[in-house]
Amino acid sequence: MNPVATSSRRPERRGFTLADAAKEFWKHPSPWMIGATLLVALTLRIVDGDWQYTDALVPAAMLAVFPFFEWIVHVFVLHWRPRRVGPVTVDSLLARKHREHHVDPREVPLIFIPWPALLLWILPVSVAIAVFAFPRAGLGLTFLVFVALIGLGYEWCHYLIHSDYKPKTAVYRAIWKNHRQHHFKNEHYWFTVTSSGTADRVLGTYPDAATVVTSPTAKNLHAATPAR
Repeated sequence: MNPVATSSRRPERRGFTLADAAKEFWKHPSPWMIGATLLVALTLRIVDGDWQYTDALVPAAMLAVFPFFEWIVHVFVLHWRPRRVGPVTVDSLLARKHREHHVDPREVPLIFIPWPALLLWILPVSVAIAVFAFPRAGLGLTFLVFVALIGLGYEWCHYLIHSDYKPKTAVYRAIWKNHRQHHFKNEHYWFTVTSSGTADRVLGTYPDAATVVTSPTAKNLHAATPAR
């Protein structure tokens, strides 16, 4: 199957620009929630002051680690196979919504992080780490600012890949192709979203696409049925 294939549910919009993409992007709750977190964290960081060299080291470390964090979340959280523990099926909202996203990658609301997950644990956990895991308030706020920046960058990049916007640069085309191969070629490879095969190359999930068979379950992860 062609990695640039699209769903038949919504016709492709020709001449779709970055401005068109931005208008659609801001219609959804997760960018606003992450954006509000960024605004508050940045304001508090500026008010706090106390700038030190570690305020540059933390963002640098976060950017270096993020492709691997993204890979781990994609593999172990989003591609979680539902499991039965006694009478209970263990299956998170993120995993369920991600399976729906694979069924129809062009269904726009399914592209974004589910807002209940953001509201109930992703943002609270990020705030808790900022408050309790750093030796000074300013450094924790620096961390929170860059968590929000990375989150917005992830949401924008992921949305743009699945939108009708066509790549204009070699760098973006490589990122676009990498993720679309995950959806339309084989879901067992190409797990990074915001970079072109960074963590995938290190962790062995960046094969030559010509050597990979097209998966029959790329659009129906685990056959979408809980393990029994």
